[in-house]
Amino acid sequence: MSALKGLRRAAIIVVIASLVVAALLGIIAIVGGNFGELQGRILMTTLAIGAFGMTILCHLAIVARAARVVGYIGIAASLLAMLPALVLIWTDWGFGSQVDGWWKMLWIFTVLALSLAQANLLLLLVTRPQQAVRVVLWITLGMVALLAVLIILPIVTDGQIPGGNEDYWRVVAVVAILDVLGTITSPVVGAVLRSKGGSPAPASGGDASTAPAAPTNPASPSIAVPAALAERIAASAAAAGEDPEHHALAALERAFPLA
Repeated sequence: MSALKGLRRAAIIVVIASLVVAALLGIIAIVGGNFGELQGRILMTTLAIGAFGMTILCHLAIVARAARVVGYIGIAASLLAMLPALVLIWTDWGFGSQVDGWWKMLWIFTVLALSLAQANLLLLLVTRPQQAVRVVLWITLGMVALLAVLIILPIVTDGQIPGGNEDYWRVVAVVAILDVLGTITSPVVGAVLRSKGGSPAPASGGDASTAPAAPTNPASPSIAVPAALAERIAASAAAAGEDPEHHALAALERAFPLA
């Protein structure tokens, strides 16, 4: 876990440093008026590192959970997208060069990196107990995957779309709308259902931090959490930016994985 926190901290530092360098170069270009090819390449490099670094931060959000493999795939996609971006920025392309192949590689892995970043942020909701949240979540993830395939297909085929371009892009637009709708709806549904469910009040005269939570399932055990452990859970959840209950559930899932 400490290694993961260190990696996340390093990614944040790289992103912030890249944006700061890009901002400084922009200011120097505006104030000094001396902005050549080298400065332009440095600016584009820092912007590319910052942009793909932000997608890596999205992937890192899930690597400590059960669906960590999706996070690692996303990190690989972001790094593979950064490679052709840097090649395109720093290579002097002559007549008849193979630049089209590098552009295809850039667009394909960029679509994959962005789609997986969106999917990894949505997968943070996978531990929610509400069935409605999970249904909306999996439908949305299906739309994310389908939209990525529909965007990559014309890139790979140089725009040769079966069935005609107009109908194809109508389908893409419909899938994109469903994608956005599900992305917005999933956390909202979870928040609404959680607020409706509420939390049981502690027994009169008892300690709220040590009182066992009422089980949502009659067969599920209730666990009394000592005050000191409850404080550690709350601190860890606050550091991760998560709800304490779901943070604790995720830790239990990692400790007792399904066979």
